[in-house]
Amino acid sequence: MLCFVYVLNFLDRQLLSILAKPIQDDLGVTDGQLGRISGLYFALFYCLISIPVGWLADRTNRVRVLSFACALWSAATVACGYSSTYPQLVAARMAVGVGEAGGVPPSYAIISDYFGPGTRGTALGLFNLGPPLGQALGVAFGASIAAAYSWRSAFVVLGAVGVVTAVAVYLFVREPARGRLDFKPTAVPGTAATEKAGFRETIAMFFSRPVLVIVSLASGATQFVTYASLNFTTLFLMREKGMTLNEVAIYYALLIGIGISAGMYASGRLVDKFAPRGKQAYALVPAVGLTLAIPFFIGFVWAPTWPMALLFLIGPTFFNYFYLSPAVALVQEEVRPQERVLAGALLLLVMNLIGLGLGPTYLGAISDLLRESHPNNSLQIAFYTLVPFYVLAALMFLGLAKRLSDPQRAVAGIPREAGAES
Repeated sequence: MLCFVYVLNFLDRQLLSILAKPIQDDLGVTDGQLGRISGLYFALFYCLISIPVGWLADRTNRVRVLSFACALWSAATVACGYSSTYPQLVAARMAVGVGEAGGVPPSYAIISDYFGPGTRGTALGLFNLGPPLGQALGVAFGASIAAAYSWRSAFVVLGAVGVVTAVAVYLFVREPARGRLDFKPTAVPGTAATEKAGFRETIAMFFSRPVLVIVSLASGATQFVTYASLNFTTLFLMREKGMTLNEVAIYYALLIGIGISAGMYASGRLVDKFAPRGKQAYALVPAVGLTLAIPFFIGFVWAPTWPMALLFLIGPTFFNYFYLSPAVALVQEEVRPQERVLAGALLLLVMNLIGLGLGPTYLGAISDLLRESHPNNSLQIAFYTLVPFYVLAALMFLGLAKRLSDPQRAVAGIPREAGAES
């Protein structure tokens, strides 16, 4: 159920990029404007609202917070379909961001209380199938509805599905007891292991721990590439590779759904297999994945035809997402149970401000900058400039692996129960 909510979360978020071409034709927006509305404008609300929502969910019923958030972002998605101007679309997308801020962090914590250490990587890997399934279903249904009717109909229909799902979450998902599966050597009432986590104290703890900061920054560098690519790949394939909406709805949807899902699940399994031998696996799995993705990404951008481009795109689609499940699992195991929602929200804050906020904004701006001198392939050249960010992200995860392998790390303030969990 939580995975399906995540599917809708990502589906509604990505509809704008999937339907970028017809929206551009209807409203006359530029690549730069698309980049800002799907990147910076959305991310500011999505990331900043997630912090107070995470604090609230840590102290109240997480399922109810999730249900309300799902209803809000779904209603805002419907509003996107009724937008007749760019400012109206911006306002509706900001409302989507406010709602989606309450989607993922509560789900992380709920799952961590349903699955204990040693199984969380796989469980979170299954939950993290939400983005690829959401992207695939968004491409398939969004493009199909837009091709048959209009891009506005796609927003209205898929947003309505989310409102119904919000009611189902409220009725059928049960709130688990916090920390019930964690090792508690001396968890007596009134101790740090049982008391509610303070808002400022949790934030201070998060940003004072190098491991948590580095994994957030490394994930942000990775998302800079993934969100920039996701938000412009459909437009790139249609405008510069010659695909149609109907072809996108079939072939690109299948590639996204299968490729990213396989990468999410494989990375979760790899972490559960190798992390017991050393926590550096949480960083080495993403580093290796990003390194392997680079040559395939270059081939995708270079390919002269869309079938060849899709063939190369299989590599990045699979390897780009080796970071997410390990990063989430690491953060959830490094903090106390009562800090998990807010810690997950802080992870999302850092990596989404960098990745979601700056990635699409950057790529759209570069494309606009090159449009006059390269009118037929400005997006292609802009895509090439993402390669250095691949390298940066891989190097940051290697630095995290070195930090995790340091035997003196535990002395620097890791809570007793977090260390015991691992």
